[in-house]
Amino acid sequence: MEFQELIRQRHSVRAYKSKNIPQDVLEKVLEAGRLAPTAANRQGFKIFVIKTGDFRDELKKIYPQEWFFTAPYVIGICGITEETWVRKDGKNYADVDAAIVMDHIILAATDSGLGTCWIGAFNAEAARNFLDIPEDMEPIVFTPLGYPADELRSKIRKPIDKLVQYLG
Repeated sequence: MEFQELIRQRHSVRAYKSKNIPQDVLEKVLEAGRLAPTAANRQGFKIFVIKTGDFRDELKKIYPQEWFFTAPYVIGICGITEETWVRKDGKNYADVDAAIVMDHIILAATDSGLGTCWIGAFNAEAARNFLDIPEDMEPIVFTPLGYPADELRSKIRKPIDKLVQYLG
């Protein structure tokens, strides 16, 4: 798919078919995350691939919306704060790197005919407990991953002149 069309097709999917995802398609999506740029190329992240059928009760504690765990998979991205680049003023880039990784995964999923929905409003403590992650790892974002059972809706976005400022 041409890139501009891809970014127009990407939308937040909140209904999924029970259709399984072929392993090669799943691997293509995950490879996009592996190839994502990270600050100083530190790759301080971990991608969790969760089969929803095996963990519905646990996933419900992380995010209680039914559609979250009806897709075949949920993908979680955690930042590893001890492994990520830190700016001179102390800003740790774990959350930025994890966001870039998830964006690559979401775009690759869309390109493969899959749907996703960026979930940031999750129960971080439930996620931490379920994933059994160490203190230096932080859950950043989740998404269901599956074939959409809904239709692309029109996107509401601010006009470009409200978002972009030219200097010089």
